[in-house]
Amino acid sequence: MDSNQIINEDKKYVASTYARFPVALKDGKGSRLYDYEGKEYIDCGSGIAVNIFGINDEEWKAAVTAQLGSVQHTSNLYYSKPQADLAKMLCERTGASKVFFGNSGAEANECAIKAARKYSDNKYNSSRKEIITIKNSFHGRTIATLSATGQDAFHKYYGPFVEGFKYADPTINGIKACLNADTCAIMVETIQGESGVNVLGADFLKQVENLCCEKDILLIVDEVQTGNGRTGYLYSYEAFGIHPDIVTTAKGLAGGLPLGACMLFGKCADVFGYGDHGSTFGGNPVACAGACNILSRITGDLLAEVQGKGAYFKANLERIKNVEEVTGMGLMIGIKTNKPASDIANKCLQKGLLVLTAHGKVRLLPALNIKKEEIDIALKILNEVIGE
Repeated sequence: MDSNQIINEDKKYVASTYARFPVALKDGKGSRLYDYEGKEYIDCGSGIAVNIFGINDEEWKAAVTAQLGSVQHTSNLYYSKPQADLAKMLCERTGASKVFFGNSGAEANECAIKAARKYSDNKYNSSRKEIITIKNSFHGRTIATLSATGQDAFHKYYGPFVEGFKYADPTINGIKACLNADTCAIMVETIQGESGVNVLGADFLKQVENLCCEKDILLIVDEVQTGNGRTGYLYSYEAFGIHPDIVTTAKGLAGGLPLGACMLFGKCADVFGYGDHGSTFGGNPVACAGACNILSRITGDLLAEVQGKGAYFKANLERIKNVEEVTGMGLMIGIKTNKPASDIANKCLQKGLLVLTAHGKVRLLPALNIKKEEIDIALKILNEVIGE
């Protein structure tokens, strides 16, 4: 079967929810992928920040297949060593007290929303349920997480939405304008990935934290895309010196398997009781075994490498003709040019480079262990395409 046959079959049978690039990927190794005709691509998307050690990683495969040879799934009515091990690793690395596992970033954020509302209901009253999010945020595609998402473009067709969300400008005055007696939490992404890799300022985030402490409002940080080493920190909130009450993550956590986590800190640790929340597949032992391997390899040395590679990318991208701005942190990079981002992405594809787009920008989310020579190939192609 060739790429065209796969593409035609997909168009016939798969729901038309994705604007796919015209390529069918067959296999690969590290940051190099190959289609069914054997063409090579440098991967600077890593499955949208998922394959953080690239394609076909040997250590990760060994951990996953070992668990497959034991128990591939057991319901959460029973205990699972990989799940317990992963929860311990996350808590010890972050200072969290408890973890709830789901299957995705949206599910992690759903859990955070429920945790914040139950905490406030228990301590205050049933009307204290509003959550402030930031304009241009993205928190998922379920009805509740779409409701939390501060972008009108995502609010077409699917109303009525869940009540209890307000969208603030990314300033402390913007937050205060939305604040009232019914506010129970403020939910932020430190870097808004899906809306163009917008970095929220450290001063703003610290002001939000101080306001939360003053009003006993929970601070939720959505680390679905920024987490697990992506920014050069295990979780990006560390770079900004803030201390959230709830942190959500997914994407790169299990290195290519579906897994999301909602980490509960301090006063939120015991907010849930038996039956308050649940998931059939959440914390699946195979996914957790993969995640344990991933997390054990996100070391201080690796994080320093990510910061260095990010700085190298940024310095070289800023030299390219027609590049107007480079944003981001670590290996989460946005490139603003004077050309349509979709045109750049398609021309890069033709030349053997996979990139992403977001809100008119080119977006790079390569594997954390991408090699220097692969970065240089990517930069060469980007220079040819953007600077032509």
